[in-house]
Order: sequence, then structure tokens, then C-alpha cells
Amino acid sequence: MKQHFPLKNVQQEKRIYRNRVFISVGIVVFFLLLLVARYAYLQIAHYDEFSTASDQNRIRLQPLAPARGYIYDRNGILLADNYPVFSATISRADVKDIDDTVKRLTPILALTQEDIDRFSSRIKTSKKTERVSVKLNLTETDIAKFSEVKFQFPGVNIETQMTRYYPHGELFAHVIGYVGRINDKELKSIDKDLYAGTNLIGKIGVEKSYEDLLHGVPGNESVEADAHGNVLRNLGRKDPVRGNDLYLSIDYGLQVIATEQLAGRRGAIVALNPKTGEILALVSSPSFNPNLFVTGISNTDYSALRDNLDQPLYNRAVQGAYPPGSTIKPMFGLGGIHYGYVDWATAISDPGYFTLPGDSHRFRDHKKTGHGAVNMHKAQVVSCDTYFYVLSYRMGIEKMNAWMRQFGFSEKTGVDLPSESTGLYPSPEWKMRTRKSKWMKGETISVSIGQGAFTATPLQLAMATAITANQGSHITPHVLRESHGAKSYQVHNAPDGKIQFNGKPEDWVKMRDAMVDVIQTGTGRGIRTPMYQIAGKTGTAQVKSIAQGKRYNEALLTERQLDHGLFIGFAPAENPDIAIAVVWENGRHGGSAAQLARPIFDYWLLTRKKNPILPASHQMSGGLMTAGIKPGELPSGTLPVTADPSVQNTVPSVQQPRIQAMPSTPSSTNPQPVESE
Repeated sequence: MKQHFPLKNVQQEKRIYRNRVFISVGIVVFFLLLLVARYAYLQIAHYDEFSTASDQNRIRLQPLAPARGYIYDRNGILLADNYPVFSATISRADVKDIDDTVKRLTPILALTQEDIDRFSSRIKTSKKTERVSVKLNLTETDIAKFSEVKFQFPGVNIETQMTRYYPHGELFAHVIGYVGRINDKELKSIDKDLYAGTNLIGKIGVEKSYEDLLHGVPGNESVEADAHGNVLRNLGRKDPVRGNDLYLSIDYGLQVIATEQLAGRRGAIVALNPKTGEILALVSSPSFNPNLFVTGISNTDYSALRDNLDQPLYNRAVQGAYPPGSTIKPMFGLGGIHYGYVDWATAISDPGYFTLPGDSHRFRDHKKTGHGAVNMHKAQVVSCDTYFYVLSYRMGIEKMNAWMRQFGFSEKTGVDLPSESTGLYPSPEWKMRTRKSKWMKGETISVSIGQGAFTATPLQLAMATAITANQGSHITPHVLRESHGAKSYQVHNAPDGKIQFNGKPEDWVKMRDAMVDVIQTGTGRGIRTPMYQIAGKTGTAQVKSIAQGKRYNEALLTERQLDHGLFIGFAPAENPDIAIAVVWENGRHGGSAAQLARPIFDYWLLTRKKNPILPASHQMSGGLMTAGIKPGELPSGTLPVTADPSVQNTVPSVQQPRIQAMPSTPSSTNPQPVESE
């Protein structure tokens, strides 16, 4: 049967259609209102907040590391320079997966595990927009390999950074020290804002002591960057403030002369101005090339230095503690006068040995047959041990200790160089505290001639010599002479006290005269000269002990078992301009060490003003050394043009001082002293 449907209801369809339109329009209007409300929320109510966030994504505030201050000698010769190198940097703001990026960079830039560990430590504490170096001092090969794949590493850039260069290599290594990359321990203690963008920090020497002056103040630069971190344009800049320039009291020529004397030998020489405390030369031999440490020393090079039996990294002048031998007899003799146990007329009879009452042990004099009748003056000239054995027995160790500490023994001198040793002037309290045993009277006898447990650094000996030359005025040794720059610093160049002395003022003059006779007729007469008067004292420090009743047989000893040779002196004797301490390890005799001091006196007093020793080519203001460039001498990664306007458009080359190797033992041209002292 056929089914029929009702006719189409047009009115109903229109009504449904209108309802749908109204609903649709309502929905559209609702969402338009919602969008307008959101725009109002973002653009009006929170405009400042979101505008700043937007700018932070687009605008970066990048730190600008300050250039390190230059270091000069007292005459303006450049000792520590700056030069630019290429560096690969990464910013956390532009790299999503830093670990993966570093992993992929490793074969391209030949990153070592040390590079990776150092970067990982630094990136964790860096600001989000700070660029942290993953490798410093890139080679041309590194740059070329990275350029080919740069598109794969958004946020990784090649930039120029300033680094340190020491144009005179080993010559000033122990004075100036060196800078190196900031390590984990240093990261915990430094001001991270102050070191933003900086990779290097002073490690030893002047570079460490005056890090605050040399470092400077960082600046910043506001730049517009794209989504990949590439800089589109510069928006503003606050220039960094370069670190202070330091002028040291060290004299280049005198340093060269002193280094020549120790070439091929182990030892130390310190020369200072007794009137001011300025250190004029400080040499520790052997030395090392500080440039190896600046951008990271290789394991091979470091192992070679660390395992070297001669310990080139060890600053003997400041850290080396040696038995001072007879060099301390002038100071000790003045102590006897101070306490009233002897005067200049007090004499003893020297049979060649001394025995304590009730003891058969003989403390030998260096002259087996003795010196006969000996007073204070003669005891200094011939270096009579027996005289000082007797004096020490009368004084006792407590008074000896109290007196000698006034000259700086067993105390730090206060020098402005790190890691200074105190040496040791022993006492009963020290022995009980460290060795849990009582002091023996025989130990006092040994200490009286600079042996036993008594040790001193070459710097302490130089300071004690200067105090003696100053007739008791105390000075503090220092290497900084002037500081020029934004940060103020006052250097004190004058005596800073007077030691307590109960004798007469003329006693100092009499001791000076005795030291003059040491050079004129005594154990140091091998260096006398008619040109000026030297006041000095030789010393021989025993390295290998000798059994009672046995004789010292040099032929049976190895080279490193030979006695140390020491010398102290000042000149001109009547108005000293220079005081010197020389320690020649295994140099056999004090007279041999005195031979090393004579050229230093000659240069300072006779030659320096007329014919000063200068580098082959030097600049008196900031900039890189320019002379003597040879293939292979340039540090890798050196730029053909500089990124710092204060640095000249040149490249560094090592300036070699005129060092000549000297024989390890005295020769016919280096006469033997008459006495063993």
C-alpha cells in the first residue's frame, strides 16, 4: 500500500534556521568578547610585565669581560701582556640540550674531558644569557671544522677573548706567576658577577697576590638576538674598566744578571733595596715557562714539570727552607752584645772544637787546628764556629730565639707573594709540641751556626741582611712599586719599625766593619773590589751528616749530597743601595756562593745607569712584544688583528734573556775560597 508524507513546513524550517543563526552569532560574539578581554588583559592590565618578558626573549644583556691590567718592571719594561684568541662559547638561553650539544661538539673541536668538566661546572652557575667558553684558544683547524657545520649548532658561537702572555718566559715566572682557568674551588669563592665572561684568574705570584687590582670591572652590552641566539644589532653598551697596571720594583737587567749566575744550578738569589724593602731581583732556579699554563697545560708538559727532580715549579726564594749556616753570625753576634754576654773585646781561645761541661762530644770548628785567640771581629772575619758555640752556651736557646725572631727568622716576612714559608728557628716549646721530646743542650750549639733544625728562606736572609745594613731598622720586602688605574692602592716604601737593641749605635757600625773585613781579608775575599766596599758573610750548610770523629770526604759524596753554599751582603757598605742573599744548592762553599753575588753588585752599582740591560725590543706602554718573531713561536689561536684597542696590532714573541749555562762547581775562573766558609 502506498505511504503518503505530509507537505514541507516552510515556517518551521525558517524558525529553526533563525535559531541556529542566532546561536552561531552568539557563539562568535562570545569568543570575540573573550579574545578582546584577553587582549585587554595582556596589552593593558599586564602590559609592563609581558613587554619586559618579550624584550628578554629578543634583547640580551651580555657581559663584557675587562682586559687584565699590564705588569711592568720598575723601568716600564712590559712583563705581562694581553692578546686575543678565538673561543667557542655556548649560552643556556639558546641551547635546549646542552649535554647533547657538547657531545656533538667534542669530535669537531677535539674537546678533552677536562674541557668538558670545566665547562659543565661553569655553565651551571652562569646567568641564562651569559656565553660560557667550552674551549679557549681555538686553532685555525678547529675554526674551519666548526664553520662547516655551524648551522647544526644554534647558540654556539666563535668569539674573541683576551688572554695572558708573558713575553720573557722563564725569567720572571716565580715573581709574576701566571693566570689559569677558573676551577671549581675558585668558582665557589669568587664574585660571579665580577667574573662574568671571564675564564682566567691569577694562580701564583703577583698575578694571584694582586688579582683584585689586575682583574678590573666587567661591563655589559645590550643586543637584539633572533631565535637562534644570533646577534642582529647592538642596542647599548657599558664599557668594562680595565684592571690596574702594576709597576714592580723588579729591575729587568738585574733579574737577567742574577738568572745568569744560577743558570745550570739549583738555588735562589734575592736582591732588595735595604732603604725601602723593594725587591730588585728574585730568582729561583731552575724555572719554567708560565705561558704553558694560561690556556691549559697538557698532561705531558705538566708531568714533566711535576716529576722533574730539580723541581722547577718550586719557588726556592720564597718557599725554600735551608740551613742558613754561618750567614747568621752577624745577627747572632749582635744578640750577644744586646744581652751583655760579650762585647767587642771579649775573646776566647779556639782549639778547633768546643765541648759542653761534663760531655766528651766535640763540636768541631771548620778549621781543624782552630783559630787561636778570637774576639767578635775576628770571629766574623774567619767565621770561627767555636766562638759562637761558646756564645750560644752562655745565651741559651730561649734568648737566642727571641733575638733572632726580630730579624724575621721563623716568621713570614710579609712579602706580597703567596705561599711564603716561615722557615724555623727551633725552641724547646717547638720540640716538645712537634717531637714530644725535651730540648738538648747540644742542639743549641748546632743552631748557633745556622745548622740543626734552624732553617730560613733566601728572602728571610735578604731581609735580615737589610735590617743589619739599616742598623736595626725593620723593612718589609715587597715587589709592587706603583699601581695605576681605577682602583686606588698605596704602597709603603720605607722602614716600618726598629728592633729592640740594648747595645750602642756604634755596635752596628762595628759589625758592618767586621763584615767589610770578611770581604777584604776573610772568607769572602774572592769578591773584593777597589770600586766600592762590600759588607758580607759567607756560609756553608751541611747536607749530609758526618759521624763523630770522621772527616768530611767530598769525593765519597754524590753531587746532591755536597754542602750548600750561601752568601749575604750589602753595598756600598757605608751607605747601602742593595742587599743580597744567595743560596747555591750543593755549591760546596760560601765563598763559591759569594762569586755569584759579585756580578749582581757590579751591575747595580757600576753598569746599570750607563749601560742598562734591556730586551731586544720592548715597549714602554701596553701592547704585545714585536721583535724576533720566528715560525712556531706564536701562541695558537692568535688573531691577526686585536679586539682590544689598548693592545697593539701585533703578535707576541718570546724575548730570550742572555742566559748562559754555568758550571755546576767552581772552576779555575771561579776561585776557591781560602776557608771552607
